[in-house]
Amino acid sequence: MVSLGDNERGLVDALDEPSLVVERGVVRYANDSARRLLGARIQGRDVRLAIRHPQALELILDHGSGEIDATGIVEPGRSWRLLIRRLWQDAVLIRMIDRSDAVSAEKMRVDFVANASHELRTPLSAIVGYAETIAEEADLPPDLRTNFGRTIRDEARRMLRIIEDLMSLSRIEADRFVAPSERVDVAEIIETSVANCGHLRRTCEIRITAPDGLPPVRGDRAQILQVLDNLISNALRYGCDKPGAEIDVIAETNGSWVLLTVVDHGPGIPREHLPRITERFYRADAARSRESGGTGLGLAIVKHIIERHRGSLDIRSTVGVGTSVTVRLPIAV
Repeated sequence: MVSLGDNERGLVDALDEPSLVVERGVVRYANDSARRLLGARIQGRDVRLAIRHPQALELILDHGSGEIDATGIVEPGRSWRLLIRRLWQDAVLIRMIDRSDAVSAEKMRVDFVANASHELRTPLSAIVGYAETIAEEADLPPDLRTNFGRTIRDEARRMLRIIEDLMSLSRIEADRFVAPSERVDVAEIIETSVANCGHLRRTCEIRITAPDGLPPVRGDRAQILQVLDNLISNALRYGCDKPGAEIDVIAETNGSWVLLTVVDHGPGIPREHLPRITERFYRADAARSRESGGTGLGLAIVKHIIERHRGSLDIRSTVGVGTSVTVRLPIAV
């Protein structure tokens, strides 16, 4: 058995990631990160108590070198890359690289591409089908031809909305590290947004509650307007399900923040959907969302804009009662 000197221990301690020296299957030394992760008493114990991964253990116990991706070490679902390097005849150094964020980001990317492809393929299939029918059927009745033409127009507009929202998300993400610095008049933004959503109002009444002298917020006017447009249009689409329905738009101050709240009294969102409601293309009710013209990107855009503004987003909903969405933005100083 070879003992580690102060210099060797110092080198292992200097590594940021959890690192272990294992000799003949026993953990001879663990740095601070490893002890925090695997327990303060990991030194002197069988490595199989800490790393329960067959391929990794085979390499460790054979005193070999290599790299292995492992899931479930320490916590279920957490992903690690184990860098195993032979030190001397019966010992190896194990460095544990946490890849959970990278794996999660890759999964989000794959899911996003799949969802975007699906969302665009659906209207495109309808456009191609109806266009081929119009092109190939010379004696198509005029009313049917008109109906097919309307469907092609509506599905093309839906694709355009999806593409515009995707481009908007890309622009927001490109600027996410640049804090906006305009002084934005909140009262004016509310009035403009209510006017923008007029075509969705049907029989729904929008009530505005805002104090006089509301202070300006620090932000990007176009993006804050986009946030309110999305929140109010969502409330009108899903909260105006009965005659005489009302939507409340409330502005108030709280310390150094301005709070903007949009409340509907519609069917509400089931609790299990709330944690994912701001994900791209996630829909609590997919059929109703598409029928109402939603792209599934509105709340994702809202979340990213609020993050760029160093604010916060709070969504609360009760089935049968309604939904309340509150945005918190910093007051301009």
